[in-house]
Amino acid sequence: MTALRNMGWNGCAERWYRSLTLAVVLFLAAAGALAELKTVQVGGELRIRGQAFLNSFDRPTGVAFTGNNIRWLPGALQGRPIGDPFGRQTILSYFDWDDAGDDYKLVEQRTRLNVRADFTGEVTAFLELEAYQVWGENFRSDYITGIDRRGVGDVEVYQAYIEAREMFGSPVQLRIGRQELVLGSGWLVGAGDHLPEFPGLSFDAVRLTYAANAFRVDAFWAKLAERSPLEKDGDTDLYALYGSYTGIEAMTIDAYWLLVRDALSRRDTVSLGVLDWFEDLLGLDDYDPTYLHTVGARLAGEHAGFDYSLEAAYQFGNASSVGFLFRPYNYGDSSADFDAWAADLELGYTFDHRLQPRLWLGAAYFDGEDNRDISFWEWLNPFAALVRPRASIPFNRLFSDKSYSLILDDQGALSNFWTVRGGISLQPTETLRIGADAAWFRAVDTFDQPWHIRVNGRRIPLFPAFSFITEESDDDLGWEAGLWAEYQYSDDLLFKAGWRHFFTGDGSVDGNFVDLNGLVFNGGTGSKDADYFYLEAALQF
Repeated sequence: MTALRNMGWNGCAERWYRSLTLAVVLFLAAAGALAELKTVQVGGELRIRGQAFLNSFDRPTGVAFTGNNIRWLPGALQGRPIGDPFGRQTILSYFDWDDAGDDYKLVEQRTRLNVRADFTGEVTAFLELEAYQVWGENFRSDYITGIDRRGVGDVEVYQAYIEAREMFGSPVQLRIGRQELVLGSGWLVGAGDHLPEFPGLSFDAVRLTYAANAFRVDAFWAKLAERSPLEKDGDTDLYALYGSYTGIEAMTIDAYWLLVRDALSRRDTVSLGVLDWFEDLLGLDDYDPTYLHTVGARLAGEHAGFDYSLEAAYQFGNASSVGFLFRPYNYGDSSADFDAWAADLELGYTFDHRLQPRLWLGAAYFDGEDNRDISFWEWLNPFAALVRPRASIPFNRLFSDKSYSLILDDQGALSNFWTVRGGISLQPTETLRIGADAAWFRAVDTFDQPWHIRVNGRRIPLFPAFSFITEESDDDLGWEAGLWAEYQYSDDLLFKAGWRHFFTGDGSVDGNFVDLNGLVFNGGTGSKDADYFYLEAALQF
């Protein structure tokens, strides 16, 4: 009993110390085989952020859906390829846009501790441990009995790599191990630091960099999922080639190619002789490995008070992993392809004034499609939908570190939308910066919802058996406006605070497939405006 009572922050701190000590000894021993140790540096970061989401959703992403999340039941969707990633022919939503349920409030904390060891021969070893937790979930909180078995927090290896620079006398750098991969501004591949929730993102990867004069080229391979020996070739891998040129004054030019290869074997039915013959005849249940190619370019720079950033990308390739989800009956869309583009533009100007006012305007577009309706003839002939369902595949945001809305886009995965935005920021003192901004959001391709009436926020279909009878959802997702402030208390300690208000549009009330890369529905049971508040302290050492 005494041991259980002593579990808590003291136990967590002790485990942190032991874990770091052991990891450092082993890591330095491994790296020491390459070169002689010169210096060792210890650092870290502590971020604590309190957040409150009001009238938007009452459950965090990742928590199982309940009846309150259901927007459309299968009975009103007969024959329609919905593509629910949770494996049901049901339309669900994280968002409710009402004040009926509990609001989502939390305090999250991310603690990182790292050690960097530099060796002779331009060799470096870097190790970083982290713990991410929500307050009230990772310590002994059962005050009645004094016993709580929920644990005391998990410590993970966030980064651990060996780096060799100036290899063989050339401007080549090799980094092997778990590491952050931030490409350009992090628009498609980032570290997850700029999202409302910040557990971070690192990759098990090999990265080769050539950097000389005005050119820099990065090539890397990352293992996203290891499935052997269960599958001979079932892994998911990320490949990238990213080049930058800075030889033009006030301009950076980037060009890149990214590839996600997903070789997981997917089956609609159990293998049977006669059924396999029928499927081969009709081209069913035949999913090739997924190849998601992304090619893009970026221009960015500053000159005479102006700053600008323009980035655009196009995606193509086999989309079997997504087409597999669109199964109105037994079979998914095995011929699905990626074919979408996206762009982001921001232009700002900072005035030569004591307050350093900066005005900025921006716009973004993420292509999308919604093929979830069926015609009268498809409804009359369900065999057509059985053998040839149609997938809906918007632009995939990959591992984006950019949030366009702290309410709508809290995961950095909003797609099938476009937005225009703008704002202003001021610096009243050397340590204080404040700002205001606003953005308007619209869906690119809207959802065809069954004819229905609403009763207490619930959708009641008028003709549930006739799923071809639909009405188009509105495309106006809503407006968002916000205020924010950052106070640099010291060189190491930063405070942040902000408020966002979302004016809920009819397109969010009706609902559209814009959430989680355009595969999840965003539709409410009400039409209330939403708010988001946050307060954060960040210490680096």
